[in-house]
Amino acid sequence: MNIAIRRGNLNDLPQVYALIQELAVYEKAPEEVTNTLSAMQEDGFGPNPVFEFMVAEVDNTIVGLCLYYMAYSTWKGRMLYLEDLVITETYRRYGIGKKLFYAFAQRALELKVQRLKWQVLEWNEPAIKFYRSLNANLDPEWINCNMTAEEIAAYVAANA
Repeated sequence: MNIAIRRGNLNDLPQVYALIQELAVYEKAPEEVTNTLSAMQEDGFGPNPVFEFMVAEVDNTIVGLCLYYMAYSTWKGRMLYLEDLVITETYRRYGIGKKLFYAFAQRALELKVQRLKWQVLEWNEPAIKFYRSLNANLDPEWINCNMTAEEIAAYVAANA
């Protein structure tokens, strides 16, 4: 199998968006995807891009995605945050995830970041096993904190 890893471009977004939707189904939360293709076009390729991505292709079809963005640690400085690493189901277990992660790590070196950071769902044993195989530090000490757009608005309204 000939697997090509490359930086993503604007024309890739429809296939990338389909992978994101596939991931949401895998994670049992398809209704949680509120992002749109047009928002991704603006956010990734508008005047102020906020993310980059790499794709894995087999026979001109995108079968894998690594989407990331620059973040900042007060203790460490610049870091890349890996938002999603997803391989379409029929192409899992061919080493595509490892190839994408390697390209992501190379990008981190190019950008001279001090840390890579990401999350994995506690029930996603295949992903946990994959990240352990990379010698990643899976830190159980930190608790994830999030607020939805609605929760942000309610908080601001209640504390104005």
